[in-house]
This record gives sequence, structure tokens and C-alpha cells, in this order.
Amino acid sequence: MTPALSTTSPATGGRPTGIADSSDHFRPSDSSDRSPSPDSARSSDSSASSDAEFTELSTYSRLLDLLATTPAAYRTICHEPEGNTALASELRGHPLEQAAKSIVIRAKRAKQDGGGRYALAVVPGDRRVDLDAVGRALGSNRVGFADRTTAERLSGCASGSIIPFSFHPDLELLVDHDLLAHSHLYFNAARLDRSIELCTAVYRTLAQPQVLAIAA
Repeated sequence: MTPALSTTSPATGGRPTGIADSSDHFRPSDSSDRSPSPDSARSSDSSASSDAEFTELSTYSRLLDLLATTPAAYRTICHEPEGNTALASELRGHPLEQAAKSIVIRAKRAKQDGGGRYALAVVPGDRRVDLDAVGRALGSNRVGFADRTTAERLSGCASGSIIPFSFHPDLELLVDHDLLAHSHLYFNAARLDRSIELCTAVYRTLAQPQVLAIAA
């Protein structure tokens, strides 16, 4: 099926140890379109630290408000609901390596560190997260996937629609350097039926990620 451009926008068996992939196949219910809510990607406002603010709808709204500051650099793509990275890439019509696959990782420094640190690891759609590399970046040798509830709470997105931006102060943003080699990247926009094509240079400016080698 050919995806439709939105008119609302201006323009693991056998897996090596330490290498991880996402289970991005969940299909939660759809959300309605956004309502205005200006904000920034790294807001220090008190509302940004409130977990109640992080819902699929509010994250979609915050994302579009942020992208609206550079309308010529992105486009919104409407398509059938899909949370699997490979299948969503087919619907959007681009190579899998240009998809931004985003996975929430938990890192603990010591056994007594109950809470730990959380990072959003973003890798090309045809690659997996190298947990050892993420651990080195975070100074921890105890890393793994965050549980689904925590991942959705920190990202403000349902599983399968996590965006490569962090609006939560407790979620660090790590992006693999190979993903940024492309002129544009693609990702679900906190909705399973909406995606974004975004100029990579603009993404780096807006998201301000730590750029590392974290994909395998």
C-alpha cells in the first residue's frame, strides 16, 4: 500500500552476547490528532518531569510542535498502523537502514543502585543495539532492556512507536553515528499510523543526541 502524505504538515535466537534487538510488534489503539502545546525537546519545565504528561497523544503533539519550527525539513506520512521497524519502512517506502529504531535501555552501576540510569538508544533499522557499547558509554557493565512499562513511561510512546527524541529528563539520548550518515531518517511519530521523514542535520540540531558507535 502506498503511504499518503499528511496535509496537516507544511511540508532472537543465535544472537551474539551483548547484542540486542527490539520487540517492536505491539499494536496499541490509535490516538487522535494533536492539539497545540509548544515545547522544546529538552524542556526543564516541571511538567516535563511529570509522568502524567507523557502519553501517546501528548508526545505526538510535542513532536509536531517542535518540528513546526523547521517546517521545510520534514514531512508527515500517513500509513496503515504498524509498529515493526521493517514493515513500517516498507509502508513508508525507504531503505531499512534509514529507519531510526529507538529502544529504552536500563543501566545500573552497582547492585545497590536500585533505580539505575536510562538511555534511549537509536540505531539504524537494519542493525541491533550493542548493549556492551551502550554500557561503556554509560559507565556500566550491567545493562539490558527497560521493561515495557518503564520504556513507555519514559518515552511517552506505546511500544513500536517510540520516537528518537527524549522529552524526559531521566532519559538520555544516544544515537549511532551510522544512522546519521543518511540525508534523511524515518520514524513512527509516537503513533502507529503516522511517521516522519526528517532531514538528518535538522534532527541533530533539534534532538542534540550523544553520537556514538552503539549498533552491531
